Amino acid sequence: MRAEQPNLSGLPLEKVVTLASLVERETPKAEERPVVAGVFVNRLHHRVPLQCDPTVVYALELAGNYNGRLDAASLPFDSAYNTYRHIGLPPGPIANPGDASLKAALDPPETDYLYFVANTEGGHFFSKTLAEHNRNVALYRQRLAALRNTAPGSTSAKPLRPDSISSPSPPPQRLR
Repeated sequence: MRAEQPNLSGLPLEKVVTLASLVERETPKAEERPVVAGVFVNRLHHRVPLQCDPTVVYALELAGNYNGRLDAASLPFDSAYNTYRHIGLPPGPIANPGDASLKAALDPPETDYLYFVANTEGGHFFSKTLAEHNRNVALYRQRLAALRNTAPGSTSAKPLRPDSISSPSPPPQRLR
């Protein structure tokens, strides 16, 4: 990344690095990083919690309380890094962001997306409304259950019917 990369996020540089670290930990897919950054910027502008799971994991790791799983009981953990409890970015980075995450944080796409959830294939479903998000969460849980039921050694395989799987949200269009 070049030093003269313009900062279109509207955030101070130290906040850009923090945002990029959240993006880095949120998705391994370089093509999703701009969308994730756009969702976080939208949530910052709406002054709603980012609800970024990796920030809770980081907080638990700092306290020596992370057991390798993040569940609902972990979400209220008291830490300035917990973006479920606190609005805005955490006090500092949670990881060392790579080039794609830094670029995404510097120039996030304008999008209407406010939510995302994992899709069981290494990526995410993105949604604009809470109702859409809740459908995607249900789909994620359905797919996760199907994967567990078809795991080696499982005696109750229940694969999903193709017509029961809705397609993920379309990729965002750049509005600038």
